[in-house]
Amino acid sequence: LQDIIQAYKSGITLQGNSTSLGRWDFSGSFFFSISTITTIGYGNLSPSTAAGRVFCIFFALFGIPLNLVLLNSIGQLMLSGVQHCAHHLEEKFHWQKKASLLIKICALLTCLLLFLLLPPVLFSAKEGWSYEEGFYYSFITLTTIGFGDYVIGMNPDRTYPSWYKNVVSLWILFGMAWLALVIKFCINLLE
Repeated sequence: LQDIIQAYKSGITLQGNSTSLGRWDFSGSFFFSISTITTIGYGNLSPSTAAGRVFCIFFALFGIPLNLVLLNSIGQLMLSGVQHCAHHLEEKFHWQKKASLLIKICALLTCLLLFLLLPPVLFSAKEGWSYEEGFYYSFITLTTIGFGDYVIGMNPDRTYPSWYKNVVSLWILFGMAWLALVIKFCINLLE
């Protein structure tokens, strides 16, 4: 029984000696790196050796602060793009506050679509989840709650394209930056 458990932890499935779950291939490793530095930590993949654990500690010690800097930079870039569009509309149409409010609402709705409403469609197609399960996964992931009850690319009965985990990893980074802006906006409103 212990050999079976160890084999499973190494990525061997009952279908044979393969890593059909893509655990430590490039996509799986990239996804593990993103879930580590974003502090999501689904719990489905972890280092199994002492050296791997030590490396993970140092990777997280440096990766988490660097990720926070990256997320802040991405968020500021998104915000400056929205502000630039608002300023351009104000000058072109001589709108004062209307343009700024309109652009912010459009940006909020566009990002809501890109980061929370469309990804569940992809997850439904690739994972076989319902839309509600995909939406739940999207929200739990982007808020870094990361329960681990839903994790992409883990169904041994499905074949996943090589780009899938990489695209989801980038979605996580940009989606977290957007959600941080929304949370910051809500805090400003509440204050």
